[in-house]
Amino acid sequence: MPEELFVKELANGMTLLGQRMQHVASAAMTIAAPAGAAHDPPDSAGAASVISQWLLRGAGGRDTRGLNDALDALGCQHHESVLSEHLQLGAAQLGRNLADVLAIYADILRRPGLEDATFEPARALIAQDLASLEDEPARKSALMLRQRFYPHPLGRCVYGTADSLASMTADGVRGHVAEVLAPQGVILSVAGRIDWEAFCDLAEGHFSDWAGDGGAPVATEAPSGGVTHIEKDSAQVHITLAHKAACVRDPRYYAIRIAEAVLSGGMSSRLFTEVREKRGLVYHVSARYHSLKDHAGMFTYAGTVREKAQETFDVTVGELRRLQEGIEKSELARAKTQLKSSLVMQGESTAARANALAADWYHLGRLRSLKQISRAVDAVTADDVLEYLGEYPAENFTVLVIGPELPDTGAIE
Repeated sequence: MPEELFVKELANGMTLLGQRMQHVASAAMTIAAPAGAAHDPPDSAGAASVISQWLLRGAGGRDTRGLNDALDALGCQHHESVLSEHLQLGAAQLGRNLADVLAIYADILRRPGLEDATFEPARALIAQDLASLEDEPARKSALMLRQRFYPHPLGRCVYGTADSLASMTADGVRGHVAEVLAPQGVILSVAGRIDWEAFCDLAEGHFSDWAGDGGAPVATEAPSGGVTHIEKDSAQVHITLAHKAACVRDPRYYAIRIAEAVLSGGMSSRLFTEVREKRGLVYHVSARYHSLKDHAGMFTYAGTVREKAQETFDVTVGELRRLQEGIEKSELARAKTQLKSSLVMQGESTAARANALAADWYHLGRLRSLKQISRAVDAVTADDVLEYLGEYPAENFTVLVIGPELPDTGAIE
């Protein structure tokens, strides 16, 4: 059965996306608003994360309990997340309850309570998330690496800083919400058992008279890059590296994903085999591709112990560079199988498809069917991967290490 994909752009700048999946009983919804961490005021880093919690603490005349009860009564499983460029709200429920859930989310977006009494609990939750990073150095290292790799404020930590959170006020954040939460650029995607025409009618009824252009485009500064050592008296050493990659809209995008899978796609991958299995250097090693709209990178992490930190660093960098010598036919076939397997699993998840539709529209301005993606993966050759790696070699690394000592980074200088 052909995949049914739909797009409708509203006059106020909001875009509706959909995929009908009649073999399921559920429907999932993703709302991506251009109000992510990069849009936070300079003195209020972390505001987007606070907003993501505050919005769900009363809306449309309902208090926190009333809002939660209404969503629970509809069997809605909801989540909120903050990315660099977007604040995302997600909801999954039975298809027959989508209309009622949409009405509640219209209240959340357009008529949030944002009361003084509910601000402090929302702020306190984000402060706890920030503080918890001290107990999760692997996660902390990943966030701090992005902060140094991407142009500021695109790499900003979504939790802000202790000082920015402490100085944040309800009035200040309310003013920021009024400025950035507007229909221009908002993406509302649905996937699952849906009636597209009926959904569009409902969405237009809720949002067609919503007005506003949102915040100004984000002005960026050059990334700090370089090598950073955060001293921590610990038996563990957390090594992170990032180097430049092409963005999602690049025609060689699938070659990037093949390279990523060869490096880090399971227990047969090069990093797992060479760094962990053969040498026993690490308890975890991985490389992950990440892309914003106009910037992207390959992010590598290795967790080891102090005595093995230097060899871990050298071998990991060596494997990143060895990829530029080419990949074997068996590696190419294995990587393609992994990527296509993930597509099959994505096709069985309405939430995954709703997220993918929103991401496609933001990065590409069009929607891709799973069959289109599968064909594009099949078309990648080993030479395509080699050509891509020749243009985006593993060099000019941004490095961040958390641990008692910094390994000698001369191998990358």
